[in-house]
Amino acid sequence: MTILTPTLRLFFAAAGVCLLAGALTPARAQGPGSGGPAPGGQPTQIPVDGGASLLLAAGAAYGLKRLRAARQAKAK
Repeated sequence: MTILTPTLRLFFAAAGVCLLAGALTPARAQGPGSGGPAPGGQPTQIPVDGGASLLLAAGAAYGLKRLRAARQAKAK
């Protein structure tokens, strides 16, 4: 338990730094001359399938794991 606490603190600190850096990147990318769409033009379409399908698969796998664990606990 004594090793786990500093490791978790380091993990959460690193995750916080990454999230903060990721939040600042879109703000810098929206400056003038960034190569984005011209004002008044057609809005750009963003595909949603890439990350959504991975999240759905991970959620289904986690749900199956929880169901199996519940059934095993019930059988004992």
